[in-house]
Amino acid sequence: MPKSFHRDRFFWIVAVQTAVVNFYLGGFGPAQSLLRADQGTSLTIAGLHGTAMGVASIFAGWTNPHIAHKFGREKASWIGLTIFCIGLLMFVVSPPVYLTLPATLLTGFGTSLVINTMLTKMSHHYGKSAEVAIPQANGIASVGFVIGTALIGTIAIVYPTLWRFGLLLALPVALLVYIVGRDKSIEEHIPHEDGPQSGKLSRAFWISWIGFVACISAEFATSFWAAALLKDRVGSSAAVSTVAIVALGTGMGIGRWYGGLVLKHLSLDNQLLTIIAIQFFGFLGFWLSHSMILSLFCLFIVGLGVSMQFALSSIRLIGLSQGRPDLAVGRASLAAGVAIAGAPFLLGLLGDSFGISRAYIMVFVLMIIAFLIIKLVPSHVKETV
Repeated sequence: MPKSFHRDRFFWIVAVQTAVVNFYLGGFGPAQSLLRADQGTSLTIAGLHGTAMGVASIFAGWTNPHIAHKFGREKASWIGLTIFCIGLLMFVVSPPVYLTLPATLLTGFGTSLVINTMLTKMSHHYGKSAEVAIPQANGIASVGFVIGTALIGTIAIVYPTLWRFGLLLALPVALLVYIVGRDKSIEEHIPHEDGPQSGKLSRAFWISWIGFVACISAEFATSFWAAALLKDRVGSSAAVSTVAIVALGTGMGIGRWYGGLVLKHLSLDNQLLTIIAIQFFGFLGFWLSHSMILSLFCLFIVGLGVSMQFALSSIRLIGLSQGRPDLAVGRASLAAGVAIAGAPFLLGLLGDSFGISRAYIMVFVLMIIAFLIIKLVPSHVKETV
């Protein structure tokens, strides 16, 4: 079956929506050291922002089938982007930790809703070609991620107290994509008479779901605290270490754009096994490195490995859902929420107790779990619903 597709107007609108929320993730995730310095908190307290994002993703996963049922996937994506913008504005203008936590919760819910609808819309629109289309859309999103990381890190170097205001760039871009991209000719959505997608999912689905949790946990633990490890190993400032995480985002972007094309002759499961192996060896080099140059190169390799895991793991779950994509993506969002809520917080807790270097052994364990589940529980996915 063909895996080529045409990057039409639909592709670019959905990709830019995802890029907007990834701009925030790129600026916010690696900037944990900056936020911690601003608020004077411990690694554990700072890690609660990741927990807030995780809780938001869990809530978005639970509500996803209901929102898609009531409003339709098209409108749901714009609802998510609106909620994201409100939360982002709250985060920027609310310095204390007791205000940034609920702002992060709101922003995370909007982010998850945008990403959830991207997955289901593209899976439906492109069919089997979604194995290439979704990673490439995420490749566009990585541009937003890299810009967010580079911009926030640069502002932190030049104007250390103003780094949060750089995040506001996402707001006019979101407004522009809404004005240009909203499809006014789309038919009014009529909720299905059977109600939201529901029902029991298979054992294979839930075992694969655990593997999905491990994949996302390894990704977010790395993106949230890699700057802290780099600072610990090479002695760079928090701001310079944050800019260095651009290497991770660049690897993710390149992997998402070209990975599906390079690996298109492999099955879905073998694509995942390949990129997890790449992530493992890249992370091993980063963890052992005491050189800035080597660390940057290894982070780039880690980015290549991480690049398509979310997209391909989501497609794997959709294929195992027996024709219930909204339900599958909702459950995938629950998995992402568990990972985002738990992994950065747990890594921060271990970092406070044992040091960030030893704490990062957790990431190796997560990658091994993900690899073994895919290997031992094959999906046999033939098509994307």
